[in-house]
Amino acid sequence: MAISFLPEEEADALETEKAVRQEGRRCLLLPGDVTSRQFCETLVEMTLQEFGRIDILVPNAAHQTRKKSVLEVSDEEFDRTFKTNIYSYFWLARAALKHMKAGAAIVASSSVTGLLGSKELPDYSATKGAINAFTKTLALEVLERGIRVNAVAPGPVWTPLNPADPGLPPEKVAQFGSKVPIGRPAQPEEVAPAYVFLASDADSSYITGIVLPVMGGETTGG
Repeated sequence: MAISFLPEEEADALETEKAVRQEGRRCLLLPGDVTSRQFCETLVEMTLQEFGRIDILVPNAAHQTRKKSVLEVSDEEFDRTFKTNIYSYFWLARAALKHMKAGAAIVASSSVTGLLGSKELPDYSATKGAINAFTKTLALEVLERGIRVNAVAPGPVWTPLNPADPGLPPEKVAQFGSKVPIGRPAQPEEVAPAYVFLASDADSSYITGIVLPVMGGETTGG
């Protein structure tokens, strides 16, 4: 397994590495910033050098900052959100697909905001909608190669992304996820099985081009 992370996330990366190694697997840590096309391509190259193949790609990087209005979204913020959330997916997929073979899978990270929108996250929601469309398009393109492409669309999940959002004050952090039908945010381990399912050719070989909602009872036909 190869994991990319920002340098300031090293403590979390080391904890993940420890868990992977406890399962008897190798873990390659690759610090850097996926808003750089060159770094995304380097990620793929270094993974190939270490493992000799790429079977599963999970573009999972995300950036968000809540705003009261789209009028408050600066060009710089818009660019950062798009480069983190959708450009990195495009760059990683373009580089990895040159080496992926039949049975391989891409599982992208979408969001409830990409299906329903969010008035506080206009740029973030737009990137998640782009992820959905790109996933479906890519799935059609690589179908004949035996490669599947899907996405998971979680509702509110308790991750560092939320308290790190400067647009979310502490009192709202405490209430995060309380408005979904199930009444609370998901824990990461409640969402992880969806990724495992879509990554496994043994379990989901007939599934490609979907956006799988994991949204705590929220329903949508989109």
